[in-house]
Amino acid sequence: MSKEESFEDKITNAKAILEKLMDPALPMNESVKAYEAGMSELKTAEKMLEQAQLQIQIIKNQDQ
Repeated sequence: MSKEESFEDKITNAKAILEKLMDPALPMNESVKAYEAGMSELKTAEKMLEQAQLQIQIIKNQDQ
């Protein structure tokens, strides 16, 4: 069973991948794989953020 990563974990992972991509010695095929992984991390983080915003909106609407 794997632990679900947090929003902060996803952003940290994306930053680490960005650092890797900045290495000029990184072969192109590895760069493409790293880019895909980074975009996946950011997309997941974006979905997590959207879900949190939706939850906040629901809570605000309940208080009205």
